[in-house]
Amino acid sequence: MSVPVSRRTMLRGAVLLGAAAGASALTQVGGDGSARAVATPVDQPVIANCATWSARPPSSAVSVVQSRPNKIIIHHTAFPNTTDYSLARAYQNSRDIQNLHMDSNGWLDSGQHFTNSRGGYLTEGRHGSLYALLHGQTMVQGAHCVGQNSQAIGIENDGIYLDVQPPQALWDSLIVFCAFTCQQYGIPASEIYGHKDFNNTQCPGLLHGRLPELRSAVAARLG
Repeated sequence: MSVPVSRRTMLRGAVLLGAAAGASALTQVGGDGSARAVATPVDQPVIANCATWSARPPSSAVSVVQSRPNKIIIHHTAFPNTTDYSLARAYQNSRDIQNLHMDSNGWLDSGQHFTNSRGGYLTEGRHGSLYALLHGQTMVQGAHCVGQNSQAIGIENDGIYLDVQPPQALWDSLIVFCAFTCQQYGIPASEIYGHKDFNNTQCPGLLHGRLPELRSAVAARLG
């Protein structure tokens, strides 16, 4: 079942939220004097919301699924691989994606929930996705993967990776984002997939072959 996002809910999410990315660990001393590592929560990465990158409003109300997603799906945008790794470029990329999805695809908003730039900057994609992620109980219905839009969080990684690997900044940011998202929604690291696992597409290119590496890195972050 889905319900529209209220304006109040969307505005409550309309802030630039974040903290230093990554996980930390504490050392706990046992009764026998031995020390052991204790995993601590994955810190929230900086994610610029739709208002911050000047998104257009949705053409109609987005819908909220009243349950948690059960997986993450990795995409690449297939846009040319820019060498501009700036924050300004990340915001422009988010606008370009939204324009494509709304004007060419006829969707009500960006199809993906989140976007990761080649410089490693994270932005909210579809309106309401960040608010839902931070509260960890619901998800916005997306339009990024046929058959999975009401149960999978979709993240677009800027660039085309059919023949080249992504920049290290993008890869590092993807790990942090996936770890935080898994933590918020209780998604196992094993439930990270590529677009081509569900639809007939080349997306996400060479990132698909690195999914085992991504799952392992996320699992390590989660402790």
